[in-house]
Amino acid sequence: MNVRIKDLPINDRPKERLVNLGVSSLSNDELLSILFNTGTKSISVKDISLSLLKYIGSISNLKDITLKELVSIKGVGVSKAVTILSAMELGRRVYQSEDVKVSTKLSSPKIIFESYANKVKDLKQEVFYALYLDSSKKLIEDKLLFKGTVNASMVHPRDVFKYACIYNASSIICIHNHPSGNVLPSKEDLNSTSNLVKLGKLFNIPVEDHIIIGKDKYYSFYENNIIK
Repeated sequence: MNVRIKDLPINDRPKERLVNLGVSSLSNDELLSILFNTGTKSISVKDISLSLLKYIGSISNLKDITLKELVSIKGVGVSKAVTILSAMELGRRVYQSEDVKVSTKLSSPKIIFESYANKVKDLKQEVFYALYLDSSKKLIEDKLLFKGTVNASMVHPRDVFKYACIYNASSIICIHNHPSGNVLPSKEDLNSTSNLVKLGKLFNIPVEDHIIIGKDKYYSFYENNIIK
C-alpha cells in the first residue's frame, strides 16, 4: 500500500509531530521521510524510507552507506542520496568537533584517550596525530601528520620533530587509530615508535607515549613499558 504523507491526519505527519512532540518522538522512517522530503510519482516518501531501513537492516549501518548503495534503492535518486550523506557527515562532524583545547593538561593515557577517542575512533582510514606539550604536560598544539590507508600509517619523523621545534615543545605524545578496532601495535607501529623515541632523545624532546585508539579502548606504549 502506497501511504502518502499528505493522506495522513495532520497531527500524524512527521514534520507536525516533530513540532508538537519533539524530534525524539519520531521513528526512524519518519526522520528519513523528513530528509527525503518527497516521494516519486509511484512511491511515497514513507515507502522509500522503509525500503532504505530494510536495506541497511539496522539504523547504525546508515553511517557506512555509500552513494552507489543509496541510488540503488528504488525511489532514491542522486538528490535524496546526497541529502542523506550530507546529514550523516554533518552528524559526524558535530561529534568530532570537540577539539582539545590548548592548555588542556594531558597527564595520563586515559585522559588522552578520552580527549581524542571521538575524533578518530570511527574513521575508516588511519590517522596520526602528534601532540606537543609544554613542561607542565599542557597541550601547546596537536597536528594531524598523516591520513592513509586502512592498514598503514606512515609518518616521517622529520615532520614530527619539525613542529616540535616550531612550537617549542618540551615533549611529544603520538596517537593514531586502528579502524579494525584491534589496538595491539603492529610491527610497523613498534618500529616507527622506536625510531621516534631514539630521535626524541637525540633532540632532547622526549616522545613520552604513543597511544593507539580503537572503537572503545586504547593501547599505551608507556603503560605497557615499551616507552620508558
